[in-house]
Amino acid sequence: MNFIKHYTKLALFAAAVLMMSATSCNEKPAEAPKAGGAALENLKIRYIDEDSIMANYNLAKDINEAMLRRQNQFDAAQKQRGNEISKFGNAMQQKYQNNQYLTEEAFNADQAKLQKMQADAENYLAGLQQSIQNELNQSQIQLLDSIDNFMKDYAKKKGFDMVLRKSATLFIDEKYDVTNEVIEGLNKRYNKVGGKTAAPVKAPEAAAKTSKAPTVSAEKPATPGQVDLKKD
Repeated sequence: MNFIKHYTKLALFAAAVLMMSATSCNEKPAEAPKAGGAALENLKIRYIDEDSIMANYNLAKDINEAMLRRQNQFDAAQKQRGNEISKFGNAMQQKYQNNQYLTEEAFNADQAKLQKMQADAENYLAGLQQSIQNELNQSQIQLLDSIDNFMKDYAKKKGFDMVLRKSATLFIDEKYDVTNEVIEGLNKRYNKVGGKTAAPVKAPEAAAKTSKAPTVSAEKPATPGQVDLKKD
């Protein structure tokens, strides 16, 4: 799954991109153009394909790879805890069938242990899931800030009045496409500063176990990172 493309689709340039007038601050402000007037035709407008940027910007690719690693970490932890619970539950069943519980107290003790294992596993996985979601949110902020800051500087240097998202237009001539130039600039800057994303957040230990013990069949936690952060 491409986490970044899925979740950032794109707030990317909702704020982002950019409208910097090429006119000098010292120049006399121009009169507001009339609808259909010649002044509108003189605007320097370009556009970018945000999907292409998300697929080719190295920071976006690195973040996506980091999120996939974290997803694999979650899946492995979930499988391990599930196997431990199943193993103990099966052992309990065998003892019960073989009349190996000599007292009711011994059976109740094992049953309480099984319920605690389930509660601990659910708390741990919920904490890990939240940790991954928080990391994804921070990575998105980092990515959007990176692109936004680059686009402001890029548009100013190029003297563009406006840079649009391709998805926000009904039609725009391909000759105004600056996507490849933007990707090249983003990657050049990213590589220059070292090209490393923040270290993954350490998985939290199980949360306080004050909640009531669940039933034996513990529900599988939802897959991490399923919050839609898309902005129109």
